[in-house]
Amino acid sequence: MTQPGKVLYIIVCAAGAARDVGRLVTLAQDEGWTVQIIATPPALDFIDVPGLEKQTGRPVRSQYRKPDEPRPPRADAIIVAPATYNTINKFAQGIADTYALGLLAEAPGLGIPVVVLPFVNSAFASRVPFRRSVESLRAEGIPVLLGPGQFEPHAPGAGGETSETYPWALALEEIKRHRLQ
Repeated sequence: MTQPGKVLYIIVCAAGAARDVGRLVTLAQDEGWTVQIIATPPALDFIDVPGLEKQTGRPVRSQYRKPDEPRPPRADAIIVAPATYNTINKFAQGIADTYALGLLAEAPGLGIPVVVLPFVNSAFASRVPFRRSVESLRAEGIPVLLGPGQFEPHAPGAGGETSETYPWALALEEIKRHRLQ
């Protein structure tokens, strides 16, 4: 059962772990969240859209709504998982060139807690632009769950093998901590 005021947006990016985002949906629903899936346009090829729509009871969104369409419920929290190199860098720079990034660009200014759970390989994670983006988001109070005890970057080309151990629950635990502060 969901409670009013417990709307969780899960922003899904095009990464190997995306196919299993239903695990996070289940965890969130078990804790009383109403879940809205927001997919980056490339992520639509990685996820089971009909299955997620059935699971959440809501349409998967990847585009801005038309003026005559109803607004989705406002997010009380946002998890970006799996978060890709591109999305993390664009979010840190305030780029809003997709619906998902538009929501992320606005969320900190609205006081909506955001947690970022990366899914990147070690080559991307070692890049200076990426490290700066992670530092920038953290400086804004946005948890980026990267490092020991959180998400560890995988070897280049090994994302498919590591998606089974992707720590979905970690993001939900961090949202709970962030909301209680």
